[in-house]
Amino acid sequence: MLVVAAFSRHPEALAWAEEQLRAKYGPILLTSPDFDFHQTAYYEASMGPNLKKRFLAFSELVSPDCLADVKLFTIDLERQLAESQQFADLRPLNLDPGLMMLGKFLLATTKDQAHRIYLRDGIFAEVTLRFADGAFAVWPWTYRDYQEPAVREFLEEVRDQYRRRLGEIGRGPQ
Repeated sequence: MLVVAAFSRHPEALAWAEEQLRAKYGPILLTSPDFDFHQTAYYEASMGPNLKKRFLAFSELVSPDCLADVKLFTIDLERQLAESQQFADLRPLNLDPGLMMLGKFLLATTKDQAHRIYLRDGIFAEVTLRFADGAFAVWPWTYRDYQEPAVREFLEEVRDQYRRRLGEIGRGPQ
């Protein structure tokens, strides 16, 4: 199941991203509440302060090999919005696509590290969370915002919906 994390300090940028993503990937099944993105100041220089992060989980199931394509599409959306100059920030929007699977949550990234696997066209994937003992567990490299209990609880809700969807189409446990 495709999940996209969107963050910005501009509600209009988040709404625009949601509209663009819905047009490309179909209906949104679940939307998280907006979380304060305060775990790092890494993005503040290009995006400004007081960032909010929202997760969007899409209804239509996708093939696991789509992750690089989705990341390239989201990079293009970020570029389009930045070039529109609707916002003063160099980078008014950040979009991080991931895939929900029963045993893990994957994220796509352009940054290589020892624990990431190269997909193609400058895109890497990492297992950000693993599902163990009925809950998502973190790795030493898991981003701090994904370590937050509320974020993991939302992603567990997404996993439950994914599990149900697999059962509905006869491809997995109910």
